[in-house]
Amino acid sequence: MLVAGFPAGSFAANCYVVASAPGEECVIIDPGQDAEGGINEILAEHRLRPAAVLLTHGHIDHIWSVAPVCGAKGIPAYIHPDDRALLSDPARGLSLGAGQQLFGGLEFTEPDDVKELSDGMTLKLVGLEIVVDHAPGHTEGSVTFRLPTGTPVTAQGKSKIDVDVLFSGDLLFAGSIGRTDLPGGDYPTILRSLARVCLTLPDETVVLSGHGPQTTIGAERRANPFLADLTPEAGPSRGL
Repeated sequence: MLVAGFPAGSFAANCYVVASAPGEECVIIDPGQDAEGGINEILAEHRLRPAAVLLTHGHIDHIWSVAPVCGAKGIPAYIHPDDRALLSDPARGLSLGAGQQLFGGLEFTEPDDVKELSDGMTLKLVGLEIVVDHAPGHTEGSVTFRLPTGTPVTAQGKSKIDVDVLFSGDLLFAGSIGRTDLPGGDYPTILRSLARVCLTLPDETVVLSGHGPQTTIGAERRANPFLADLTPEAGPSRGL
C-alpha cells in the first residue's frame, strides 16, 4: 500500500494520500491550507484517482482545501457530525473575539457531498478497510483512521512494514498531544481518548500525525510525558 504525505500551508498540517497501489483509486486525509498543489503532484506521480476525502477533525488547518478538492473531483468528504459545522464556519473552532474575522473575511462552504463518521465504523474504500475511532478532546468530533495489521505499507517513503498504521490527526504527536484550549477542547477528555484509542494498540503501530514527524505507539508509550500516567482501557500494553 502507498502512503504519501506532505505538510500543507503555513500551519504545516500533514496531508496524506493513501492507496492500495500506484495506478489505483485513493483517499485524501486532511487537505489543509494550499494543499491542492501537493495533492495533484502526488496524484500525477503515482497515477492515482481520488475517491474520498477523510477529515480527522474540523479545524481550519486540516479542512482549508476540502471544498475545492472535493468539488473539483466530485468526491465525498467524511467528517464526524460533532465537527461538521466547522466546514462552513471554521471560526467556531478558534478563540476569536466578537467582531473578529477569519483571515480577512475569507468564506468557507461545505462540499456538496458530506458523509458522517461514527465511532467504530469501518470504511471500505479504494480496496482498503479503514477503522474509525471517535477520539474527542482536541475537538468534539475528532477521529482517528486506522489501517489494521496485515497490510504491507510504505509510509512516507520508508521501507515496507506489516503493522497497524494510525492516522492520529491532532490527538497524538511525536512527544506531545493535541491542544485542548480551543472551543470544544477538553483535557480530561483527550486523556481518555488517548488511553482508549492509542494505548490499546501494539507498540509497533506506526503513527502518522496531523503535524510533525511519524512515530510509533511504543515510542510514545515510553517517552511521551502526556502518556506517562495513563493506562490502556483494554488491549496489549507491550508489542506484538
